[in-house]
Amino acid sequence: MTITTVLPIWRAIQERFHKTVKALPEQDLSLQLGASSIGYMLRHNAEVEYMFADWFFGKKMPEGLQISTSRGAAGSKATYDNLQELIDLLEASNNHLMDAMKELPEEKWHQIVDCPIGPSTPLEAVGRLMYHTGIHAGQISLIQKCAPKEEPAT
Repeated sequence: MTITTVLPIWRAIQERFHKTVKALPEQDLSLQLGASSIGYMLRHNAEVEYMFADWFFGKKMPEGLQISTSRGAAGSKATYDNLQELIDLLEASNNHLMDAMKELPEEKWHQIVDCPIGPSTPLEAVGRLMYHTGIHAGQISLIQKCAPKEEPAT
């Protein structure tokens, strides 16, 4: 079965990503290069997991969830600077997506689904999500290394 192959890989990637997120100093959430802050990227990552669960696995987003990062960070005035809220959102989106994967019948894993980002199978979509998480993990690390930090007031 596809889920028995995919789920352990997904969990390994997510566990590493979540461990990294939990170790972030809260003040780093506002660090940014260009338009995207670390907090914004974490919010975006969770939102994309919810969107993929809906688009590729047919699991509707939770009632009241606001998707606020789908148009990109440029021009966004939103700030995401509460680490615990972001951790909770990432855990919830991950659990939501894993539930959606577990509920998908085996025969649907390889069927092409048309969605806003183009046609893809659910299996391909999981690969895209893994890649997406990896890109943002790298960007977060780069921002932490290169973004100018505010000097403490003297």
